[in-house]
Order: sequence, then structure tokens, then C-alpha cells
Amino acid sequence: MGANGAGRQGRRPTAGGLGPTFPGAHPAAILPPMLLDLSTLSPGRAYRFLISAIVPRPIAFVSTVSPDGARNLAPFSYFMGVGSKPPTLAISILKRDGRLKDTARNILETGEFVVNAATEELAARVTLASGDYAADVDEFGLTGLTPAPCERVRAPRVAESPVSLECRLYRSFEIGEPPLDVALIVGEVLVAHVRDELWADGMVQADKLRPIGRLGANLYAPLGEIFAIDRPRADAEGRPVKAE
Repeated sequence: MGANGAGRQGRRPTAGGLGPTFPGAHPAAILPPMLLDLSTLSPGRAYRFLISAIVPRPIAFVSTVSPDGARNLAPFSYFMGVGSKPPTLAISILKRDGRLKDTARNILETGEFVVNAATEELAARVTLASGDYAADVDEFGLTGLTPAPCERVRAPRVAESPVSLECRLYRSFEIGEPPLDVALIVGEVLVAHVRDELWADGMVQADKLRPIGRLGANLYAPLGEIFAIDRPRADAEGRPVKAE
């Protein structure tokens, strides 16, 4: 890819950098990849590359309320779990024209928010809530979704979402340089709302949840086929144990 984003940019490493060949691997599968220097890309092009390469991304459908009671609902796909003691998750929220988005501002001012699951059933309304709307636009009303009361936080959850996580602000960080810096929000999960039919063996059943994932551009993806692979075991000395 050139400096203007057209064509191919970067160089290919030499064959000496290739790793081991595994039985059954096709040679085309281990060709050296193109190297892309992200420092040469504009922030916009770097963003478009990253959201197309880091896929699929889970979607945090975040509901908040401002100090004066204005409701807000918006999806974010720079989203991940962080730890389990305390149980925490993280959301990265880009600024808009150098200003905090309503979601980030509400979280920082109130210290509370709710992460609702984004599912196939809710896909169109999740996208409708993603517009760059004014602060006085209530996305619950816009999307027709139902605000439901929470147990520990003032912000409402989405009644139609099968899983909702009530969160309290744990830490926040500013990443990058203005006006393109982002607010990295780390929240402690206080309470979870889970529909009964999704719950089995202490876990949410992903096939019944039917979450959607975010891809690049305007693309989304369903969960797709599920398969299981057991983690390898190690002996007392940390050596791999061969599977039986």
C-alpha cells in the first residue's frame, strides 16, 4: 500500500524468517507476509486497517445516563474482558472532534454504565444507535428499545438484550495525543442480568446468545460454527504432556 493507501506498501521479509513447517501445511500458507509500517499511515487509514485486521470484535452496547438524567445508548467494538478479581472489562472510546463522546462523558461524570449484549436479533437497532447524535437524542426512544432498571447503577439496561452487565468505573486512561486521543474505560462488573435459557454449567451458552461481531467498514458477522479444542497439559516441570 503506497503513501496514499493505493497499491502495496512495505516490504516482504526474506525466506530465512520463516518458522517451522507443520505436516500437511501447504507452502502457500507460510509465504512471508507483507510488512506494513503504520507510522506512515494517516490516523484514518490506520484506524481502517486495524478494524479490518482485528476481527471479529465483540460489541459492547453501552447504556449510560448523564448527571441530569439524559439517557444514552451506543455500541463500541474496541471492547474486551480484563480480569476476574475484581471482574473487569475495558472499552476504548474515540473522541469526536477532540471532545468526549456522550458515553465517555457520562461514565466519567457518574462513574456508572451498563454493557448490554449485541445479538443478531438486535443488530439493526445496535447500528441505529451508533450515529453521531446530539447529546439530547435518546437512543432508547430512537431505536424503540426498552430501558429497564438496574440493581446497583442508575443507568438503565436494555430489556431486550439477553445479557447485561452493570459496571462501576474502575479506572480511566487517556491514550494518544489530542485531538485524536481516546478514553480507555475500565469498569468493574457488579451485577449480571442473564436470561434463564442462556445459562448452563455456570456459563452463558454462546450458541443461544447469538452475538454479533464487528468487522471492517460496515460489516458484521454472526457467531458461526463452534468447535472445541482442549488446552495442552504440562507436567510438574513444565514440559508438554503428549495427548493420549
